[in-house]
Amino acid sequence: MTSALSKCGRTGGIRKPLLLILGGFFFLLIIILLFNTFRFTGQPVVVYPVKDIKVDGAATAERLATAVRFKTISHQDSTEHDKGAYLALHAYLEQAFPRVHATLSKELVSELSLLFTWQGVRPELKPVVLMAHQDVVPVDPKSADAWSYPPFGGEVRDGYVWGRGTLDMKSGLLGILEAAEMLIDEGFQPERTVYFVFGHDEETGGDCGARQVARLLFEAGVAPAFVLDEGGLIVQDVIPGVAGPVALIGIAEKGYLSLELSVESPGGHSSRPPRQTAIGILSRSIVALEENSLPARFDGATAQLFQAVGPSMPLMERIVFANLWLFRPLVIRMLSADQKTDATIRTTTAATMIEGGAKENVLPTRAAAVVNFRLLPGDRVEDVIDHVDQTIDDSRVQVTVLKLQGKPRGASPVSPTNTAGYRVLTRSIREGSQEEDLIVAPYLTTGGTDSKHLAELSENVYRFTGVKLGSGDLDRLHGINERISIKEYARLIRIYYHLLRNLNELSIETGAQSYAF
Repeated sequence: MTSALSKCGRTGGIRKPLLLILGGFFFLLIIILLFNTFRFTGQPVVVYPVKDIKVDGAATAERLATAVRFKTISHQDSTEHDKGAYLALHAYLEQAFPRVHATLSKELVSELSLLFTWQGVRPELKPVVLMAHQDVVPVDPKSADAWSYPPFGGEVRDGYVWGRGTLDMKSGLLGILEAAEMLIDEGFQPERTVYFVFGHDEETGGDCGARQVARLLFEAGVAPAFVLDEGGLIVQDVIPGVAGPVALIGIAEKGYLSLELSVESPGGHSSRPPRQTAIGILSRSIVALEENSLPARFDGATAQLFQAVGPSMPLMERIVFANLWLFRPLVIRMLSADQKTDATIRTTTAATMIEGGAKENVLPTRAAAVVNFRLLPGDRVEDVIDHVDQTIDDSRVQVTVLKLQGKPRGASPVSPTNTAGYRVLTRSIREGSQEEDLIVAPYLTTGGTDSKHLAELSENVYRFTGVKLGSGDLDRLHGINERISIKEYARLIRIYYHLLRNLNELSIETGAQSYAF
């Protein structure tokens, strides 16, 4: 009996120090988590005196609506472009913005793309490039009846301009011209040269438009201080844990790769099928790719986004993002659960086209599908192809690289946020928006833009469209009932206005800090 009690006593004696050690470790962990959370604060917001900009909402909305009526549809086969629609749009722009056309020089590139040059009074300063595009995606005839107003009607109703291109991207094109027209009317002259690049085939890769403009600028020795194209939006109730508006500036964009998966088969009568038809084999390969996504990574532009918005989150979320050394796996799991945020942390896989078979009782001799990948920075095209081969692991499935929108490409470089260009863009967004709780943050653009063609000219390439959209509006991009509110279009114009004005201040030295590029 004594021996047994002694053993119990010794066990309790060992357990007590262990509990003290664990308790001390847990207390220290809490202190570290709270200390990091306390230090996790956002960047201070600098408030500048703002000139009151009067935007004539009715007039600007009608000009945008008129531009929407030109069916500048981008087709995969460039020979199908309606050149007349583009040229008619050009003629309308000349009529609508006479001061711009009288002051800036205009050049046609590849017949349909536009390059405007606003000559600066100090040519020694690096220029800036502002971009948008004229072309729009087609409207599926099957969905035309689902639109509240005709997709190319350019209707101004209910406080909105309706139609294809109102968001992507005629609003940006006309918004730039509206701002320039206002500034010229005020007698403004830019210190540095500003280029406006308006491509005509962005929706199919931009090889004939922006790419050719980039070649011309390169041959002329143009090295922009920064490039600004479409991309990030002002979103609300979209980022988990952030209720207020967030202006997202794209500092990188994902790469692009499309693969065709094809299966050949002898065919035959459907009454005597093999165990797997060509369609069955193809379907299994697609399912395998969808069930085996490429690995997620929380770094780069996406990590910078949450570094910027994290301090505005509720306490528990702040603790998580302030202590990624511990919670990174949890963050990846959280972001993976939503398709919008999942796209920011991995190379995505999307089966987009499929074909096979000609008759219900005939076995197809060939079945094919297209799978589109948007590459995360750091993932290479060849790595994705290897992943596809290993995942499918079926010699009956042929994998072919497609070049429908130019050659496959990796993600763009990540542009820095500690530059004068990023600072002036941030300031202009705040001045044009006038929302005290607005957060400006970098992020990863998941789609593609024409700016990729200018990446070799400047390491400072940013992507931003100055329009606020809620989560329900994001599906209107390339979708049904595309529209822009007159109020938000006015915001977009004000942001471009302030940006063009603020570029002049970048050439002024203030104290020990120079804002010159």
